[in-house]
Amino acid sequence: MFNWLDRIPMHMIVLPALLLGLAPFVPEPHLWEKLKMLMAGTLHRPIDIFDLLLHGIPVILLIIKVIRGERESE
Repeated sequence: MFNWLDRIPMHMIVLPALLLGLAPFVPEPHLWEKLKMLMAGTLHRPIDIFDLLLHGIPVILLIIKVIRGERESE
């Protein structure tokens, strides 16, 4: 299912995950802000949900790639 992800070099996922996961750097990264909103139950507006997905998908892909890489090395 994730064979396409295996063909992408790691640096091509790490860079967007870091940049989008931490952007904007000041005053607080969007991903952290949206995760706090999600935990508080205040993530209701569609733009906030879109923002969470935009900033979170590269991080999720990175996690999946790392887990798949560990399974293949065993």
